[in-house]
Amino acid sequence: MSSPCARVRRVGLFGGTHGNELSGVLLVRHWQQDGAEIQRAGVEVKPFLSNPRAVERCSRYIDCDLNRVFDPESLGRPVVEDIPYEVRRAQEINHIFGPKGSDDAYDLIFDLHNTTSNMGGTIILENSRDDFTIQMVHYIKKALAPEPCPVLLIEHPSLKYATTRSVAKHPVGKYRM
Repeated sequence: MSSPCARVRRVGLFGGTHGNELSGVLLVRHWQQDGAEIQRAGVEVKPFLSNPRAVERCSRYIDCDLNRVFDPESLGRPVVEDIPYEVRRAQEINHIFGPKGSDDAYDLIFDLHNTTSNMGGTIILENSRDDFTIQMVHYIKKALAPEPCPVLLIEHPSLKYATTRSVAKHPVGKYRM
């Protein structure tokens, strides 16, 4: 469980984890050019293009799904010539925003995705005991009202998630159709 007094100081806004999901890519590029609307006093907000090669090709990924390789085995693989591109990229992201599971990891990563499913604007959470993300979701839902904003909890008692956002202390995914 997270501390109710813990302050969020560093936030990553990810787009392009899947290179063919362009809403997050467009937002990240916009914020990289003009980040005034995302900057707040006392908080470092970093817009980040997760998988630039896949974005360039407008394909989901190059060698493997970036959103599945943030597991200890992949993050600990030796860097060799034939390492899959997304595994190497996961290691780079873990170095910049992590290390995963450490006190030095970014406080929050908000990973922006698209889907063709009829999900509307949906927030994805991985932990129902994270006080910060529960309060943040409440705030977002209230701010968007009367528009619906479903929350999908993909919590599993023994599963450790290997998603891009799992590097942060508070991982959140946002999907928009």
